[in-house]
Amino acid sequence: MNSPFGSGMLRPGMRAVWVLAAAAAAAPAWAATEVPVWHTLKGHNAEAFQDLIKAYNRSQSDIKVVGRAFDTPEALDQALGTAAQSKNLPALAQIGDSHTLEDVAQRSYVQPFYVLQKASGLKSTRWFVSSDNAFIHDAKGQLMAFPYMLEIPVMYYNQDAFKKAGLVPPEPQRTWMDLQGQLVTMANNGSRKCPLTSDLPVSINLENLAAVNNQLYASADNGLKAKGLPSFSFDSTYVRHLALMISWVRSEIMVRPDAGMRSIERFSKGECAVLMSSSGHIGEFSDQRKLNYAVSGLPYYPEVTRKPGNPFVSGAGLWVMKTSKPVTDATAAFLGWLSQPEQAARWYQQTGFLPLTQAAFDATPASYYAKLGQWRDLVAVYSGKAALTAQGFRINNYPAIRTRFQQILDSALSGQQPAVTALNAASTEANKLVRQR
Repeated sequence: MNSPFGSGMLRPGMRAVWVLAAAAAAAPAWAATEVPVWHTLKGHNAEAFQDLIKAYNRSQSDIKVVGRAFDTPEALDQALGTAAQSKNLPALAQIGDSHTLEDVAQRSYVQPFYVLQKASGLKSTRWFVSSDNAFIHDAKGQLMAFPYMLEIPVMYYNQDAFKKAGLVPPEPQRTWMDLQGQLVTMANNGSRKCPLTSDLPVSINLENLAAVNNQLYASADNGLKAKGLPSFSFDSTYVRHLALMISWVRSEIMVRPDAGMRSIERFSKGECAVLMSSSGHIGEFSDQRKLNYAVSGLPYYPEVTRKPGNPFVSGAGLWVMKTSKPVTDATAAFLGWLSQPEQAARWYQQTGFLPLTQAAFDATPASYYAKLGQWRDLVAVYSGKAALTAQGFRINNYPAIRTRFQQILDSALSGQQPAVTALNAASTEANKLVRQR
């Protein structure tokens, strides 16, 4: 029997089915929730983070993490202010702990990480750095930010340079005076252009000179006491040390420290025998096939302490912004994925940032540490209770104080003023800035 609609026509019911099928095929897939992440990572570490983002995005289809890199922390911070006004905030932003934590925590568009943690699957996570460490923790030991880019200052050394100088074993001494003898030997045997350099003059010569020698950096327990403003008083240990550093620069066994990347590049290329810098360069240096390096702790003065203490934790965390509930939930899911042992161990091993979790540290094999000198021992201590002198510090107006310390140290190391004059000026000016609101 012939169809009344003709051989080339569809019945009305069938036509409706085909229309719906065509519409479904043409319609876009359900949009994934976007999680923008702003950061200031550079080079190797930026690539490692982007690789993790790509891996997460491939692992599921409901959430899309989008990374955005900024050249400087200042540029990111300025963009955050603008985004807050336009209500177009990212989900996460990398922000350093300025040692005046409230500067970030009190921003209206920021929510403390512990709030997100308690309302998500992250609440049972065992973080690696102990809660008595003041870095990105509040007074109750609660995490104010996701502790993802935490690092410590270390002493990197080029083992080939030590071998060329005939130093056995080919590693640096842990006391400043013994290290001086080694630097002289290396200067006379192949490392004349750069026996030692650093990019952290304030950290090495002031902040961690105290911590590594088991001394307080400032009064009021480094500003961690609830009552009383802290103050600075740089005693004879500081004077002796800065005078020694001035002599090292003058005698050319140390290249005058700078706050830029020049020191990092020179060590990476094998030009410098020793570098004092942050541990976050370990992954970058390990990528340099011709660089035979290892890691040691910062030097100390045995006249001040019998055993070296632990340096302060520094670096940055991923701060959670106040966004819509779907974005907040997606952010928690992404952070939960980063916290899993496989991803967390991968991040630790590829960067040199401190382990995110205890599981990440436990999952790291002995083979990873085989060529890294003392690195495992230097890391392991941060999971335990910190000594008072190593817990960190909280000091009002510290970014301005640190800038001034940088300027004064640069002047002294350039030979423009003696150590005692420089340090008296540093403490006087810092104590005034502490009291400014």
